[in-house]
Amino acid sequence: MNFRQLDLNLLRVLAAIHRTGSVTAAGRALALSQPATSNALARLRDYFADDLFVRSPAGLKPTRLCERVAPEVAAWLQALEAVVTGREDFDPERSDMHWRLSLSDLGEMMFLGPLATALRTHAPHTRLSNVSVAAADVPAALEARDIDFAIGILQPRHRGVRSELLFREQYVAMTSSTWRPPMGRAGAALTMQQLAASSLVVASPTATFHNSVEQMLVRLKLAGRVVVRARHFGALPDLALNTDLLTIVPQMYAANLVQRHDLRVWSLPRAAAPAYEVRLVWHASTAQDPAQQWIRAQVHALFGRA
Repeated sequence: MNFRQLDLNLLRVLAAIHRTGSVTAAGRALALSQPATSNALARLRDYFADDLFVRSPAGLKPTRLCERVAPEVAAWLQALEAVVTGREDFDPERSDMHWRLSLSDLGEMMFLGPLATALRTHAPHTRLSNVSVAAADVPAALEARDIDFAIGILQPRHRGVRSELLFREQYVAMTSSTWRPPMGRAGAALTMQQLAASSLVVASPTATFHNSVEQMLVRLKLAGRVVVRARHFGALPDLALNTDLLTIVPQMYAANLVQRHDLRVWSLPRAAAPAYEVRLVWHASTAQDPAQQWIRAQVHALFGRA
């Protein structure tokens, strides 16, 4: 494989097919005929000695080699375009940019308000949409530019996807202010015996990685103490306020709620306090985009405390 023999124009075809999942759609995006696009793909296959794409019911599926190469090629092309076109800097006060991000239901409650406030202050003509994307599908959505970035308990391991740690947190217990442990003294922290004797409520949102609580309960043989499983974290404050149930929630969420509701927060035993990381995730192809750099800077300014 001799790089000097590679026609660099073919790389645009590789990136386009990878992005669209279709030879026809890639040719249309590049203003090429289907035979010309098919011929370019054949030349790419010959150069890499790899099929690069195989047919599937959902379209063309990239091979492992293609999955490694194509995102890096797309990022390189994006950076080259920015250099060649001499793109102007992003002006937040005048821009009508529409950002699309992905947040879980809990993320929407915690992050969307402050972010929207910052945009109304500094970029009043821009728009912001929270797009529903399952955590496992975030890398594909970023690559397809269905979303610009995501914030959450995300662990991307895909080439072409970048991430930065915003902050580390752990889980705590939350109850009504009148709740008391079923046994022992009521201190700032619960003991393992007190937790094991309590009736629990947890949230189990299927679209996110908020499953560490369930794993902890199984590990400690406390899953049988769960009386209520909610699909969304938004249901937990009312359950805590109006029942004798103990909820297990992220610390940041609990701190926000106790400012507005008659609730109490308890520390959990070390073995029963799963830690987690909240990360900002984006695609490498947007790394040099001034508008995307600006919005990521806002996210760091608001929530970054790693």
